[in-house]
Amino acid sequence: MVSPSQEKQTMIVEFVLKGFSSILHLNISLFMMFLVFYILIISGNILIVLLVVINHTLHTPMYFFLLNLSFLEIWYTSNIVPKMLLIIIAEQKTISVAGCLAQFYFFGSLAATECLLLAVMSYDRYLAICQPLHYPILMTGSFCIRLAAGSWLCCSLLTSTNTVLLCPLTFCGPNEIDHFFCDFTPLVHLSCMDTSLTETTAFVTSSAVTLLPFLLIMVSYSSQITAIFSIPSVTGQKKAFSMCSSHLTVVMVFYGTLIATYFMPSANSSQLLHKGCSLLYSTLTPMFNPIIYSLRNRDIHEALKKCLNKKSGFLR
Repeated sequence: MVSPSQEKQTMIVEFVLKGFSSILHLNISLFMMFLVFYILIISGNILIVLLVVINHTLHTPMYFFLLNLSFLEIWYTSNIVPKMLLIIIAEQKTISVAGCLAQFYFFGSLAATECLLLAVMSYDRYLAICQPLHYPILMTGSFCIRLAAGSWLCCSLLTSTNTVLLCPLTFCGPNEIDHFFCDFTPLVHLSCMDTSLTETTAFVTSSAVTLLPFLLIMVSYSSQITAIFSIPSVTGQKKAFSMCSSHLTVVMVFYGTLIATYFMPSANSSQLLHKGCSLLYSTLTPMFNPIIYSLRNRDIHEALKKCLNKKSGFLR
């Protein structure tokens, strides 16, 4: 309930995202850097999506999940970076309450979906390495679609629950959010109502879609590494390890920055440090994913060569 003294306060209809106001002298440099990052993220992930869709040799479970991940990264980054660029260069720091809640919903839903997709991809690699004979039987096309669709739907519903609990909250001021996007913690701290139920629900749902998948991924890769070392030939070990090393790198970068952001004691870290960690998982990780998956991936190399050869043949 809102107290009478709270009712007399001016209700907030928009927030001010402070962004990187503590380092204003670097605005132009930050704008150019993040703009380049954004272009690389969009172009790199679109390239992977197109390669997987066009090339029939990439129509396998591993690349189907990679397509989902790249498609997610495009929208995940587009939900945050364009507004961040406006905050930096155009001083358009305001965002409506409805716009802020919408940004939080898409951020939370897409970030949680990425956690589940990474767990699904680790399960796919587990079956390919530890159960190679059963892999074609277990990882069928329909099963892959159910795993991917379940990840998207489950996280969308869970984030909807948190967003619905945020909607009735009254925000009475101050209206400044010391961040470059509408994250849950700084947003809920601006409310003048009891947020214990909202915070508890958010903690339970976020733990379910981050810590549990992370534990499953660690168990999966422990089994994979054990299976790889049991392969008698060195060539076989290298081939098997190359299959999962790219995905493991992505997992460690994504979860490392995510855990550093949300499980770091706030008393021992500055808000600027939290923003830096948020930048890592919201911009750098999506930018590195296409690079990590393509540099060590012969299938992607061959698919890209085929596309380039077809294009050069058409131009002749």
